[in-house]
Amino acid sequence: MKQKLSVIKIGGNLIEDAAGCKKVLDLFSKMDGNKILVHGGGKKATELANQMGVESKMVNGRRITNAETLDIALMVYGGLYSKKIVAKLQSLGTDAIGMSGADANAIRAHKRPKKNVDFGFVGDVDTVNTYGIFKLLQAGFTPIFCALTHDGNGQMLNTNADTIAAEIAIAMSEQFETTLYYCFEKKGVLQDIEDENSVIKHIDSQGYDELLAYGIIADGMLPKMHNCFYALRNNVSKVCVGNTNMLEADNSEYTTLTL
Repeated sequence: MKQKLSVIKIGGNLIEDAAGCKKVLDLFSKMDGNKILVHGGGKKATELANQMGVESKMVNGRRITNAETLDIALMVYGGLYSKKIVAKLQSLGTDAIGMSGADANAIRAHKRPKKNVDFGFVGDVDTVNTYGIFKLLQAGFTPIFCALTHDGNGQMLNTNADTIAAEIAIAMSEQFETTLYYCFEKKGVLQDIEDENSVIKHIDSQGYDELLAYGIIADGMLPKMHNCFYALRNNVSKVCVGNTNMLEADNSEYTTLTL
């Protein structure tokens, strides 16, 4: 019987909110079993870029990463946020270790090819070093991944944190029964975007197609849901979407996605 593994992704908005960050890290530290945290940080990177007089360019909600903005991403994701999260988790008794894709050759990617848009130093994931991550978990460490990968030739790459969480969960599913958690501001996938309490508790692939057809899942939820079902179709046991309360043992107000 496979051991269980939880992969939890938190966004930059949550890290910036002191109370929200404290709560999610406290709940994460109390989770039993093997666990991995993945964090974003785009909002802070944009803020720092503005302070440094570097223009942030976005296309369809995705960041164009030139050499300057890549350096800022390295500073924020791999430095500022990573070390703050690790230090807070150590204070909560979790032996955390901050990771980028380059550390222990954990996640290799290739630079996204130029098609209609040149995204610059943005990486699409090729491989996850499951053996290395497994050895860290086995040694009692809790990996904390930021949204950075590398190409194996010395080049760091900016990579979407939702995608990194999905790719890690998929890769680790060979060894573990894996659950992927996406923590964001909403309680879950909502039937009515105006009603915070209209959480759809369970969505399978047929229900997902219906929600798409009726336009209930739209806009910013589309890429998130795409990642969720991509993970499920690649052997992740289940995916949960909701706010921080989702990590509480007795809470059921969130969305669970299965095939």
